[in-house]
Formats: sequence, structure tokens, C-alpha cells
Amino acid sequence: MSSCTDQPPAEVHRWLADATQRLLGHTIGISETEWHQPTALPGWTRAHLATHLARNADYLTNALSAVESGEPQPGRPTAADERRVLEEGADRSGLELQIDLDTSAGALQRAIDAVADWSTGTIALHGQICPLDRLPLARLNELEMHHYDLDPHRDLTAVDSEEAGWLLRWVIERRQQHPLPSVRLVGEGVEWELGTGEPRLEVRGTDIELWLWLSGRGRTDHVEGTDDLVLPLLS
Repeated sequence: MSSCTDQPPAEVHRWLADATQRLLGHTIGISETEWHQPTALPGWTRAHLATHLARNADYLTNALSAVESGEPQPGRPTAADERRVLEEGADRSGLELQIDLDTSAGALQRAIDAVADWSTGTIALHGQICPLDRLPLARLNELEMHHYDLDPHRDLTAVDSEEAGWLLRWVIERRQQHPLPSVRLVGEGVEWELGTGEPRLEVRGTDIELWLWLSGRGRTDHVEGTDDLVLPLLS
């Protein structure tokens, strides 16, 4: 399996722009009542998800701006501060949430476009120090994952098949940071072994369905061999 260091930059940037527009196009149609209804993420409404995505975009924008200017990158807020910001943001109207999503995504895109050299520099992502060029793929995963959380019934064929393979690679790298039972993943373009112990499960499926399952979303319509194993949610 190719690692995320081998990702195709131009394609990832295009997938990110497309995923952003799909998300914004979908959220326009969410009603005021629907914004404040719960999702499958425990304790999270759609308004929480929108706030989280907007603040994630802000963090990445500020980090990129710091890299470009040679300044220290912003530190991550504490868990308590993150939850406070999330709760305050989730109390807003649908229009305010939509504007926040749109504005923050636009600022991030401008920051991405302004990067002169993706081959140098690092950034903190999910508690790990990563090469700077992982940022667009990390944001792409964040958008696609939480777009699914907003609407678990959406048509996943809109996700490019090559994009699905790179999303799966990204989540595999994230899962390797946590203890897992022994699993051999067999996708369309990705094969990888994770975890420790016996017996080893051989889990097969499409790349996009394996990505959802490995993200803890539990969607297994086209995934075989899990033996009902449900993984913890990645957020």
C-alpha cells in the first residue's frame, strides 16, 4: 500500500475543493429544526458538526499562515475550551452556521493557494507532527467523514474512487496510533494489516466502505469479514 507520503498533490487539492462544494451545497438545504437534531455522534447535533468543521478550517488556516510567515504555529485549545466553543457555536441559527462554514472554508482555500512550497515544514494533526503536505488530505478526510455524519444516506458514488483509496490510507495511518485487534484489510486498491493478536480478521470491501467502517461509522453493507467488530469513532 502506498503511504500518505506518496499522495498526488494536485488531485488531493481538486478533491478537497469538490468535497467543500458538495458539503456547502448540501448544508444549504438543512432546515432550522434539522440543524439542531442529534446525529450518530454521541452528544453532537448537526450544528455541532458545522461548528467543528468551521473551527478546524480556522486552525488549519492559522497554521498555514504561520508557516508561510515563519511564525510559531497556534497551539491546540484544551478539551474544555474546544467543548465550550463547540457548545456556543451549536447554539446559533442555521444561517449563521452556513455563513461560518462558507467563510472559514473560503479562508482556508485562500491559505492553501498561497503556500509556495508544500515539501518543507510540519504541522500538528490529531496530536501528531506531520509533514505539511498532509494538511489537504487531512482536511479532505475531515470534510468527507463529517459530511457522512450530517447525512448517512447520501450517495457515496460522488466520492472519486481514487479519492476513496487515499481517504482509506489516511484513516489507516490514524488507526495505527491506537490499539486494534488483528485485521487484514483488502480493498479495491489498498491492502494492509493492522493490530495485533489472534485470530486475524480478513475484512474485505470497497475502499469507501472500508474507510467508513475503519472510521467507526459501522456501515458494513459492502464490507465482509468483520465478525460484527465495531471500532471506536474517529472524530
